[in-house]
Amino acid sequence: MNLSTRHTDIVIAGGGMTGVCCALAAVRLGARVILCQDRSVLGGNASSEIRMHIVGATGLSGGTALETELREGGLMEEIRLDLAVHNPQRAPALLDLLLYDKCRQEPNLTLLLNTTVGSADVKNDLIHSVRAERPSTEEAFTLHAKTFIDCTGDGRLAFEAGVPFTHGRESQAAHGETLAQPVSDPHTLGSTLLLQARKHPRPMPFTPPPWVRRFDQDHFTLRPYGQLGSDLGLEYGYWWVEWGGCLDTIRDNERIRDELLAITLGVWDFIKNRSELDASHWALDWIGFLPGKRESRRFIGQHVLTESDLLRSRAFPDTIAYGGWPIDTHPPEGIDAPHLPPCHQHPLPYLYDIPLRACLATTPRNLMFAGRNLSATHIAFASTRVMATCAAIGQGVGTAAAMAIRENRLPADLPSHPDLLHRIQQQLLKDDAYLIGHRNQDPLDLVRTAISLTASSSQRGAGPDQVRSGQTRSVHGPPQPSAPSSGSLWDQVLASADGHASITHAPCAPPDRAHPGPHRWMSDPAQPLPTWLEIRWDQPVTLRHLILIFDTGLHRLLTLSQADGYTQKMLWGQPQPETIRDYTLELETPSGWSTLAAITDNYQRRRSHHFPSAPPSSALRINITATHGLDHVRLLEVRAYA
Repeated sequence: MNLSTRHTDIVIAGGGMTGVCCALAAVRLGARVILCQDRSVLGGNASSEIRMHIVGATGLSGGTALETELREGGLMEEIRLDLAVHNPQRAPALLDLLLYDKCRQEPNLTLLLNTTVGSADVKNDLIHSVRAERPSTEEAFTLHAKTFIDCTGDGRLAFEAGVPFTHGRESQAAHGETLAQPVSDPHTLGSTLLLQARKHPRPMPFTPPPWVRRFDQDHFTLRPYGQLGSDLGLEYGYWWVEWGGCLDTIRDNERIRDELLAITLGVWDFIKNRSELDASHWALDWIGFLPGKRESRRFIGQHVLTESDLLRSRAFPDTIAYGGWPIDTHPPEGIDAPHLPPCHQHPLPYLYDIPLRACLATTPRNLMFAGRNLSATHIAFASTRVMATCAAIGQGVGTAAAMAIRENRLPADLPSHPDLLHRIQQQLLKDDAYLIGHRNQDPLDLVRTAISLTASSSQRGAGPDQVRSGQTRSVHGPPQPSAPSSGSLWDQVLASADGHASITHAPCAPPDRAHPGPHRWMSDPAQPLPTWLEIRWDQPVTLRHLILIFDTGLHRLLTLSQADGYTQKMLWGQPQPETIRDYTLELETPSGWSTLAAITDNYQRRRSHHFPSAPPSSALRINITATHGLDHVRLLEVRAYA
């Protein structure tokens, strides 16, 4: 192989949703990044190769507007909104293309696809370089960097660097976890191959290969299928086709793939040829060949997240992300345990912090990890493992890595620098990430020191001053009651008509950190658009940078999915109706109001505007002329910088 050497600030191994968000966060803060992905496409379990929809803190049913707005925000929200608008047809390959395009547009991001990081040169408690290979071009790379980040899921880079890890399920006594096994074992969650089917105007026979598994109705008593209008329909299935948790999901991955093909096709054979459903006109459109892996290695970092951290919503001083998906455990036998429910989901009453220390190796000191391989017990991992949560962690880790390089600090030393941690958290808030209980305290934000904020109209409790409340969502409740130990959300799924649990509430922030309120200016719907908000200072300021945060309905489910019923619970193929569509930015001058920018057809939540030559002014006016459907304006935050 041809060998070349490259130098950069950060090397990231793994191009799933975690790695992409990690890389984008770092390069947008000025770091130079090399992102290595061992596949030909980005997105990991969400990519066209696997096609799992991205879930996170919104859980199974979403939240409530102005109460529990739980979608992750930040880079994950940017990606979701792009997909909702530009991929109304829900083509899986367009997610691959979107992520590729976002990476390619960043000049400081070098993307190495089909490239696997296979070894690490560790000396004096630091990784000096890693070796990566790309067989498709017969090339090898020696990659030197200041910081290395493992987002591979399986943890290949951290494993090669000698970081201690755990595998399997801990005992109850190991961390005092009530949901853990009585005795530890090496078992994990299994893997899944998904399928897609389509209805045709004529009968479509299916003859299975001789090597497929044969199933009968008894196998599906606890595994519903074919519920048209739900995400358990015929067009997309089935996450519960799970197997391999009793094997090594890394070493035995090829065997697991082969058996999953036999299982998945066997399930389809049963549905088509022996079930009570009339599936005669349905035919397979696609079946996966790359297992969607749930669990393998979990590294032991500076802090190990546990069940107690999640259930108590422990506040961490070094928080960089949050979670809220239920503690979602599966029997490792998967479909070979038909007498057991395919999952046991324990809802969390509150959102919870994910600390940076769970993403930091003790040694080597310049190694970080993000995603499902972070430092957590099996029980805590059962919540943190979902892709939207992993993407939020990726943004947090990428931000921390870039800030550490800017300050010439090693990642392992970050927790001992509270001032730097505070700046990392404030940067995350500035980039529209949410951190429980944290609010904008940026001393450079000129809106915080404005003498007045006025508007053409307002609703009670949602006046213009709300755009500097410091928080950009409502998460004050009510809390989700915990499930009884004798049951689970899956019991509710089996009893429901549409294949979803009937959850009373979505998780909220703990009361002492929720900061209740609308956290947005809302105009009066009785007064038609246009409407305006004005910010005034006691002396002229020179505005160079303006950041606006709009309402995009964070309480609502929104994710690319091949399940028709699940997609029907969203507003897909369109901008979200709460979002401000058309607006102008104006500065007051001696001769009147001067337009800085005129924006049309906006659909994003965060908009950043730069004005390199704007004149000094004592007032800024934001004129809104249209939304995407709502009868009033909702503006969550305005930040201004000189």
